[in-house]
Amino acid sequence: MILDAGWVLFIMASLFLVLGYIGVPVPFALMAGVFTATMLTPVSLLSMVGQLFVGLDVEALLAVPFFLLVGELMTSADVTRRMIQLAQTFVGHSRGGLAQVVTLFSMFFAGISGSSTADVAVLSRTIAPEMDREGYDRGFTAALIASASTIANLIPPSIMAVVYGATGNVSIAGLFLGGVLPGVLIGLGLMGYSWLFGPVGLQKPRATLREMAVAGRHATLPMMIPVIIMGGILTGWFTPTEAGMVAVCYIVLVLIPALRPSHITVLPQDFMHAGLLYAIPMAAVAGASAFGWMLAYLRGPDMVSDLIESSAGTDPRTILFLLVVLFVIVGDFIDAVPAIIIFMPIVNRLTELGEINPVHMGVVIITTLVFGLITPPYGLSLLMASKFCDVRFTTAMYASLPLYLVFFATIAFCIFFPDVVLWLPKHVLPESVGCFKAPGGADYICPS
Repeated sequence: MILDAGWVLFIMASLFLVLGYIGVPVPFALMAGVFTATMLTPVSLLSMVGQLFVGLDVEALLAVPFFLLVGELMTSADVTRRMIQLAQTFVGHSRGGLAQVVTLFSMFFAGISGSSTADVAVLSRTIAPEMDREGYDRGFTAALIASASTIANLIPPSIMAVVYGATGNVSIAGLFLGGVLPGVLIGLGLMGYSWLFGPVGLQKPRATLREMAVAGRHATLPMMIPVIIMGGILTGWFTPTEAGMVAVCYIVLVLIPALRPSHITVLPQDFMHAGLLYAIPMAAVAGASAFGWMLAYLRGPDMVSDLIESSAGTDPRTILFLLVVLFVIVGDFIDAVPAIIIFMPIVNRLTELGEINPVHMGVVIITTLVFGLITPPYGLSLLMASKFCDVRFTTAMYASLPLYLVFFATIAFCIFFPDVVLWLPKHVLPESVGCFKAPGGADYICPS
């Protein structure tokens, strides 16, 4: 039976949402919707099964398991405590000291793992118990940890940026550099909120310069990982995948033997656990790839982009705001990775329509999607943090509501000031944002 494209789209999307809402894992809910739609179209099931594997056959996605493994090794070996101690020497004396440490450590750790779930696991195991002993409200603790963990998907290396760049044919290095500003803005916003409105906590003495120097020396080896990853990518020595591999080798051959040699016997378990973590997003990538292909076949992107075009015309800011509204809603129900792949055809068409820089578009979309990690009903980071902190999800959700303003302000800033967002990519890696060398000179000419 062959139905009208509109009805097939409705059935496919509805089936996916209903199955996801009742608890079916996202990859299987996606595949169920796709295969049902396939049976209602002339497309063969065999070709759609092949599309599942086509979505995985992208070389840039090989960076994902290595970044996940980096985060897993750092978390399991427990060497992140040295980075926490460094953060405490900087901000532990201020009002709401431990709340400040949570955010500053997240900014440090973001340069290592690229995974919000790893960040939540580390913070919940190390700082959350200490915050509980100092009398911090558990709802606030869970909300802050979940919100701060989103920075891991903005400050490089970011797994979301790898998936976005690989799917949308956008410079991954450019997305890495472009994500620094919104990541820092969210971090500063969370620290500002904690200082102005958060719990006071226990006032601790300010660390001396000697204590800072000692903490900095102890954290030198872990803090070399962001230097290795971004330094290698920006100098052209490594691709993102190779940078992840080198970082893993550095941890296994240098960091763990130097700081925690007893952990060497546990390395096989870390590798297996990272493999399991990798299977989760990759299964979603396969399902989302097939879903996106069927969506394009049924002209779904044309319908959505035509609707946005009719409202926004070609004004880039209006297009971006409407896309933000779309992805805020989408992020409430779908994980970021499948959402990127499913809606990439729509994003690409609107990027061309509004003549928006692809890196700027990617930064805005990724910043919007990380917000979905702390919004119900999906809110994976908030769900994990509430579970680890032993507090009800609704309690953590209400405590996180004021923090939403930080994300809205950051997204609005990224939309209104694209030149500021693109300043770092333009000056560090001009080719990543479409700049090219001027004829007969060393300067670059960049598109307006």
